[in-house]
Amino acid sequence: MADDPRSAPASTYRLQVRASFDLDAAAAVTGYLHDLGVDWAYLSPILQAASGSDHGYDVVDPTRVDADRGGPGGLSRFVAAARDAGLGILVDIVPNHQGVADPTENPWWWDVLTHGRASRHAHAFDIDWEHGAERVVLPVLGGTLDEVLGRGEIEVAPPEGDDDGFGTVRYYDLVLPLAPGTAPLRATTDRLAVRDVLERQHWRVTSWRRDAEELNYRRFFTVTSLAGVRVELPDVFAASHGEILRWVREGFVDGLRIDHPDGLADPGGYLDALAAAVAEARGAASTPAFPVYVEKILEPGEQLPGWWATDGTTGYDALGEIDRVLVDPAGAPALTALDERLRGGPVDWHDMIAGTKREIADTSQAAEVGRLIRCLPDAVRAHLGDDRARDAFAELLAAFPVYRAYLPAGRELLADAVATASARRPDLADALVVLAELVADADAELSRRFMQTTGPVTAKGVEDRAFYRYTRLSSLTEVGGDPSWFALDVPGFHAAFTRRQGSWPHALTALTTHDTKRSEDVRARLSVLAEIPDRWAAALDALRATASTGDGPLDALLWQAVIGAWSDDPALPERLHAYAEKAAREGDVGTSWTDPDEAFEARVHGLVDAAFDAARPTVEALVADVVDAGRSNSLSAKLLQLAGPGVPDVYQGTELWDLSLVDPDNRRPVDVAGRRALLARLDDGWMPSVDDTGAAKLLVVSRTLRLRRARPDLFTRYTPLPVVGAASAHAVAFDRGGAIAVATRLPVGLAARGGWGETAVMLPVGRWRDAFTGRELAGGAAPLTVVLADLPVALLVAAD
Repeated sequence: MADDPRSAPASTYRLQVRASFDLDAAAAVTGYLHDLGVDWAYLSPILQAASGSDHGYDVVDPTRVDADRGGPGGLSRFVAAARDAGLGILVDIVPNHQGVADPTENPWWWDVLTHGRASRHAHAFDIDWEHGAERVVLPVLGGTLDEVLGRGEIEVAPPEGDDDGFGTVRYYDLVLPLAPGTAPLRATTDRLAVRDVLERQHWRVTSWRRDAEELNYRRFFTVTSLAGVRVELPDVFAASHGEILRWVREGFVDGLRIDHPDGLADPGGYLDALAAAVAEARGAASTPAFPVYVEKILEPGEQLPGWWATDGTTGYDALGEIDRVLVDPAGAPALTALDERLRGGPVDWHDMIAGTKREIADTSQAAEVGRLIRCLPDAVRAHLGDDRARDAFAELLAAFPVYRAYLPAGRELLADAVATASARRPDLADALVVLAELVADADAELSRRFMQTTGPVTAKGVEDRAFYRYTRLSSLTEVGGDPSWFALDVPGFHAAFTRRQGSWPHALTALTTHDTKRSEDVRARLSVLAEIPDRWAAALDALRATASTGDGPLDALLWQAVIGAWSDDPALPERLHAYAEKAAREGDVGTSWTDPDEAFEARVHGLVDAAFDAARPTVEALVADVVDAGRSNSLSAKLLQLAGPGVPDVYQGTELWDLSLVDPDNRRPVDVAGRRALLARLDDGWMPSVDDTGAAKLLVVSRTLRLRRARPDLFTRYTPLPVVGAASAHAVAFDRGGAIAVATRLPVGLAARGGWGETAVMLPVGRWRDAFTGRELAGGAAPLTVVLADLPVALLVAAD
């Protein structure tokens, strides 16, 4: 039923559900979400996750709702509250992997470790039993086995009391099960006795540093504590989706968000299976539609597979377009020159990521590359040799131009990777051709596993390494983004949004998510630096003279984080210290997660300390120069997202200014009571200024969301509106079919030219009212000095 409010959401609002904000707490804010104008509540994963998990992506039991998040009772109460508030419900699910950090919490994994290949759950996990000599290899020790045994750190014990298990092994907090008939008569840490027991298990422990050589199960990216699940098998799909389909059957959920589909053996096949299962669960209630969204990262210009049973992505592609139309292209040369000075020479983005992806393929994804080698036909493996095959596979992975292809579709991407890798390594050209021909066979295990490996290599090599090294303008280093693509002009923006309206009108759009490297408001503030590159260069020189890590690009990144997140939050020093340490280790320059360098990290933390001490005057002066323009950018970005094509998602708390950095900083508690009070003031007629309170953003968010929910007929097409006059390049305007959005871009340049002057937006005939200010305007050439007299944005609807 097209007129059913839950057939397709008008908007969503992401809630991070966890023990400190459980489903009952979420239920308590449903009334506020309705008042804000939200159409659907969008929940983070709620299946049973590992103890203490704040994010929920480490599901340990897919058959039940997480007890700490409220359990089944909490879900029922949340659903009732959401329905009372008129909200639809979208839930995030995790089909690709399960949490195995604590085996005692995951019944499937525990059973596999207990019974090995004979376990009824053995086929649920993607384990290479032959490579592990019929055992699951667990790289969990802090040293070699001999070292650990010599220190008496492992204890084996029989079952306790009435325990019907088979005994356990304890290594500090890690508890592992013993196979039947292998438990000792009494607990012991004796080296020889422990070794004898360990040799008889269906698992084998080794040093965490040996994972590249010995790991024999697929994992999520490089996270050994997240084991890949073979959801492509019908019985595994059924077992892992039974609870989710119960929610569908009982009407608890109206749509699903699929985490990391690229990790699956066959993403398109999974979505088909999910659609069929959902249709069966809904039975006769096959209408309204049941939206499914995929966390698919698209490179610029890449298209979502049109044959997938999905309504679209989670919106990073829209984020990149919105951010870049607010970046001044004229700032690129000066910022590039500054970057070259900091690093001692030029750097090419694509060369950089080829290098960082190769680093990942050689190190943290080496186990996965090893599995590709084991998939080779014996004759090919013997001809190439393992070392040459590893070298060629690593180059092919490093050259792959997108996160993943879906063979046989996308063979041109494979050919592109061969050409790129051969140009870099002509000595491997023949091997690359041989491997690519084998990978191109979509029915082969090698092909499937190669496609499952390109994503992790890209994600870790680009998002979690190169993004922390390519620091020319850090607002552009966002998930799915290419920071060498500096800016987007207004015609290019209109073309992108026109395509979105035509191809994926119901896909989600986002500005901030739980995975963004920095929040929308931090990025909006940092984008101002492209308008004042010389001012930024001078400030950065002064800041580096006060405190430096010794690495120029990292200094630029950290000082941008300081400027972007600067506020009066008393927790800011602690937050910046956590960010700086994570950024330095992710970039893997000077220090790393695996081998932290204390001296280098002391300089990293010294830089943060200096921001609140000797460098504070310089920091505050620069923030004062960019804060107002940053807020203008924030309001413009928000309106372009909320009024533009697609289904806008508002991340929790971002209806006010939110100066968050990468997770876990973006999962801090949200002051809903304060937002509710501000919203009430707005509803009483208060007209806010663009100040520290963030009420102006709340006004833009609430009025736009309410209009989208109440009048979806006003948002059914996309037509660019002309802006005429000397300052026309500083405005973006479009008509969505009755709702007209007007936004300011490049506010520093606009102020430098003296404002709007005679510049006007060409409105359709009739009378128009601004949903934000109530001001009425006549159609025709509407002066922007009037349209944008109070705010840098306007949302116009017919005055009648």
